[in-house]
Amino acid sequence: MSLDIRSAVPADAALIIRFVEALAAYEKLSHEAEATEADVLRDLFGPSPKVFCEIAERDGKAEGFALWYYTYSTFQGRHGIWLEDLFVNPEARGGGVGKALLANLAQRCVREALGRFEWAVLKWNQPSIDFYQAHGAVFLDAWERCRISGDALQRLGTT
Repeated sequence: MSLDIRSAVPADAALIIRFVEALAAYEKLSHEAEATEADVLRDLFGPSPKVFCEIAERDGKAEGFALWYYTYSTFQGRHGIWLEDLFVNPEARGGGVGKALLANLAQRCVREALGRFEWAVLKWNQPSIDFYQAHGAVFLDAWERCRISGDALQRLGTT
């Protein structure tokens, strides 16, 4: 059985949305999943994409995805990759799909001389924490993520 990682194409927009919805359900965040196929087509496949997606397929069947974008570290003076989403279908877990998706992006980092490969994981998601630690991830306890959205973003953005 062959496992391949390929770059997503516009015809994958519905598949990407299904993966996002499945990830949101797993993370108990379905109420936050608002992205549409049109959003994916615009942002991943428009004239100047700023976000990218890899699809993991085993024998032609999509089993997982990684959605990512480039970041920049002023301290390192180099770009990096932020992994926004990684999801593997439950029936495919334990079969090397997640590791292959991570390795594919790590290889990109090495090939492009990028300085970092980062992502966030929910604190309650111990299976994912264990998986990431098994592959060398270090958790940055000294940092807190910040977010401004919704009404607070509108207020700050119109001052």
